[in-house]
Amino acid sequence: MTHMKGINMKYIITGGAGFIGSHLVELILSKLNSNDMLYLIDNLSTGHRRNISKYIQDSRVYFIESSLGNALDNHQNELANPDYIYHLAGIADIVPSIENPKEYFKANVEETISLLEFIRAQERPIKKLVYAASSSCYGIPVDVPTPENAAIDPKYPYALTKRMGEELVLHWASLYDIPAISLRLFNVYGPRSQTNGTYGAVFGVFMAQILANKPLTIVGDGTQSRDFTFVTDVANAFWCASQSEITNEVFNIGSGNHYSINKLAELLNHPSCPLPKRPGEPDQTFADISKVTGMLQWKPQVSFEEGVKIVKENIHLYKDAPLWDVESIEKETKSWFKALSDK
Repeated sequence: MTHMKGINMKYIITGGAGFIGSHLVELILSKLNSNDMLYLIDNLSTGHRRNISKYIQDSRVYFIESSLGNALDNHQNELANPDYIYHLAGIADIVPSIENPKEYFKANVEETISLLEFIRAQERPIKKLVYAASSSCYGIPVDVPTPENAAIDPKYPYALTKRMGEELVLHWASLYDIPAISLRLFNVYGPRSQTNGTYGAVFGVFMAQILANKPLTIVGDGTQSRDFTFVTDVANAFWCASQSEITNEVFNIGSGNHYSINKLAELLNHPSCPLPKRPGEPDQTFADISKVTGMLQWKPQVSFEEGVKIVKENIHLYKDAPLWDVESIEKETKSWFKALSDK
């Protein structure tokens, strides 16, 4: 079947109004021709219209505010026969997944099946599906830097459901000849990072604390390190994966290094206070990215120092982020400690 009249290439981003998704929108728009179309699907449960407001004014962009399953059912004609799909829709965060696992299963597993069945039903084969997987599938890794063939050991429902989504993508890819790549993302940070009502990513927490002139809440002694990977590098990884001839592979996407929370606090140059060390968290996350640099020729470009500087320059984006302190964090993480202690 030919393309829809007047359209050259058709791209779909699920979760297009989210943190990573909106940066991917910006990148893909810079690559599109005048007759290409980019479809964004997002129910705005964690994403924000403001993330994409300037992009959806572009005539090549069509925004569908809907859950993924409903969008696929109700916009079949517009979405039919896509060339590239970037599947970033889903929900994250540890504590809510422990408290509401069924919600995570629906968003991260059932919606992924809906997308895979949509792809399978098309008359024209897709060129590439790229899935946003999570490095949380490794749990507390034994091998650091962690390669893609390391043991899988998810510690909480968010990690499990993202891993299940990845397994579904790879299974459908193998069984139904769907060209797909799964990217296991490590500690993505940057402007527009998620700042909903749940206690989550450290950058959102720290930016809100700086704006309120409150101390940075550092877990344990702060020597634990994370493979902080800047969001534009991650967006570029999705693009590289989609344009590659390689299919049915899994790749780690990391910065090529790891950085302590103390180092982050030093770069932010702000007072801090301690929190109890939490169970179920690795002391270090650090991706072995030799596979992706070798096979996809993708390499991270933004240094940690440069990335932190960019986040600080965009601190105004966090003015509505929830403000956390020692007491509220202790209350919020009770279910975390109860579920993961001694595991």
